Amino acid sequence: MRSALTDPDFRAGFVEMLPACVGMIPFGVVCGVGAAAAGAGLGAAMALSGIVFSGAAQILAVQLLAVGAPLLVIILTCFVAGLRFLMYSAAMAPHLRPLPAHWQQGLAFLLTDQVFATSIRRFDTAHHPREGAMHFLGGGLALWMNWQLTNLAGYFAGNLIPAAWSLDFAVPLCFIALVAPLLRTLPNVMAATVAAIAVLAFAGLPMKLNLIVAGLVGIAAGTLVDIARSPRRTP
Repeated sequence: MRSALTDPDFRAGFVEMLPACVGMIPFGVVCGVGAAAAGAGLGAAMALSGIVFSGAAQILAVQLLAVGAPLLVIILTCFVAGLRFLMYSAAMAPHLRPLPAHWQQGLAFLLTDQVFATSIRRFDTAHHPREGAMHFLGGGLALWMNWQLTNLAGYFAGNLIPAAWSLDFAVPLCFIALVAPLLRTLPNVMAATVAAIAVLAFAGLPMKLNLIVAGLVGIAAGTLVDIARSPRRTP
């Protein structure tokens, strides 16, 4: 680790990620508050942030835990929320292939939207895969450490706030913050609307399966609208 700290690519990646760390502070704090509001203990809350390391997945997991959803539903929902990382992994694979397996696995754990955006550029200009890998490692560790600290601060803040303040609103508020910026196109609006209706219409399903069904129905509705709006090609 000492050699990594003195590596110029590691330090460049770490420093380049600092603005993103500042921007993630409110989100990390709210995730910690949400875990406290859902009744999670300190160990469970920090294990969630440390192992899952995904704001969207953490919010989904906390919300589902709060309503008593089965573990299988929580895992499946978080899996669907992280499907975009398949595209990131496919783009990173050619650059990471020459590296040892432990490097590939370690960097895969640190993969996030922000780290991918900065590291893929460094890999494209690197003379050796290790240069890009060290840049990736620096940025990933900066974001991971920042995420743990902000979640920890949010957890303690959530436990210090009186119960009479009803912090239960914090988790749905996170969902609104995540979804609202996406509601700019007709397919996205249609997907959200249909999913909202479906989650109520299928509320009688066991094991909270209405959440999964609503998500699939919403995706289908948004996709159909997107296809209908696309210009048709004439043969």
